Amino acid sequence: MRTPRSYLFVPGQKSDLFAKASAGQADKIILDLEDAVGADLKDQARENVAAWVTGGGSAIVRINGMESPWCADDLAAFADLDGVEIMVPKANAETVTEVANRLPKARLIALIETAQGLADVQSVAQVPGVVRLAFGNLDFASDMRIPDSGAVLDPARFQLVLASRLGNLPQPVDGVTPDFRNADVLTADLNRARAMGFTGKLCIHPSQVAPANTLLGPSEEELTWAKRVIDALEAAKGSVVQIDGKMIDTPLARKAEQLLGDAG
Repeated sequence: MRTPRSYLFVPGQKSDLFAKASAGQADKIILDLEDAVGADLKDQARENVAAWVTGGGSAIVRINGMESPWCADDLAAFADLDGVEIMVPKANAETVTEVANRLPKARLIALIETAQGLADVQSVAQVPGVVRLAFGNLDFASDMRIPDSGAVLDPARFQLVLASRLGNLPQPVDGVTPDFRNADVLTADLNRARAMGFTGKLCIHPSQVAPANTLLGPSEEELTWAKRVIDALEAAKGSVVQIDGKMIDTPLARKAEQLLGDAG
C-alpha cells in the first residue's frame, strides 16, 4: 500500500459530511476540532468525531492546541482508542511529547506551524508515536510575520523533509493551497512540493484531492523508466548498465526502486 497523498479536512461539527468524505477519493480525512470549529460548537464537534471514530469510522482527528481550553477534553475523548490517528497542531517538542504521553496508543501526525516547531522539528520527528510530519504553512507564515505562505517558505519545508529522513518517517505532508478555485496555482504548489521531497498534501476542498493523488506520485514516464532500469539491472546481474546513453549505477538504481515503491 502506498503512503497517503491526500488529506482532506472536514469540520467536526458537520457530521453529515463524514461518510461522504470518507467514501471519496481522499486517502485520509481529517476531522477537525480546531480551526474550522467555533467556540460554541467545540463540544458538539468532539462528540460527533468521537462517535464516528469509536463506531469504526476511519479518520485522523485534529485536536485543539495544548494552550486551548478544549485540549484536555479532546485528549480524554480519545485516550482509550488503540491506534487512533491524532494530528497535533502547533507541534513542538514539548507539546508532541505531552500528547504522546497522554495518548500512548495513538499514532501522531505533528503539524509544524510555528517558529518553535520548526526549531524543534528534528526532535519532534524522534518522539515515539509520531508517524509523519505535516507543514501548517498559513499559521507558520503568520507566526513568522511573513506575508506569503508559498515558495518563500521552501527553506522551512526542506527542514521537514530533512527531519523526516533523519527520523525514518515517510516523506512529509505539505500545507494547504488556500485558492482552491485556481487549478494552476494548485498544480504549481503540488509540483514544487514533490520536487522538494513531499509526498502528501493537506486539502481544504474535495476538488484538490484528485490532483494531489496524481501529482504527488510518480508519472507514467517515470514508472516506465524505473521498470526499464530494474529489468536491465536484473539482466546484468547487478552490474552497471547503460540506458538511453546514461550510466545506471547504485544511486539511480535506488531512485528506480523508490519510484516503484512510491507507486505502491
